[in-house]
Amino acid sequence: MTALTLPDGRPVPLMTGDERPMLESWLAFHRATLELKCSGLDDAQVRVASAEPSSLTLLGLVQHLAEVERNWFQRVAAGIDLPPVYGKGNGNGYVLDPERGMGEALAVWKREITRGAEVCAGLSLDDVGRIADGPMTGLEVSLRWAYVHMIEEYARHNGHADILRERIDGVIGA
Repeated sequence: MTALTLPDGRPVPLMTGDERPMLESWLAFHRATLELKCSGLDDAQVRVASAEPSSLTLLGLVQHLAEVERNWFQRVAAGIDLPPVYGKGNGNGYVLDPERGMGEALAVWKREITRGAEVCAGLSLDDVGRIADGPMTGLEVSLRWAYVHMIEEYARHNGHADILRERIDGVIGA
């Protein structure tokens, strides 16, 4: 069966089928939605904050989601000891560096997605990893839980991206 895509190029998530491909298809949809929200903007635009007092930006969201991809799939699910992508003092990815732009952030984000997929390819949804740090350090979660959490994480942040994009240039939807 040929994969369906929306007119804007995003993949339509599977509506029937096995659990893992369905989870992966929903995650692919949300990743494509984030990328769509960032497309066609210049460096100044991706640095526009949502609304006072928040300093949330599209660039910060992409950096944050690169950190999240690394954390849940490589560090937690695969048990690989890795530092944060954006440095120890900026482990959440939201802090912007004037020397780093969206092109670099998207490349890092895609690299983390690829590496996560590679290290999880041989794992089952029932395989368990341990949360590496934070208030829940040491708790066990299944790969299934990580997929569900990542879908939730992207869905929530794509809502933020909708608001940011509308503030930047009035583009709404998707």
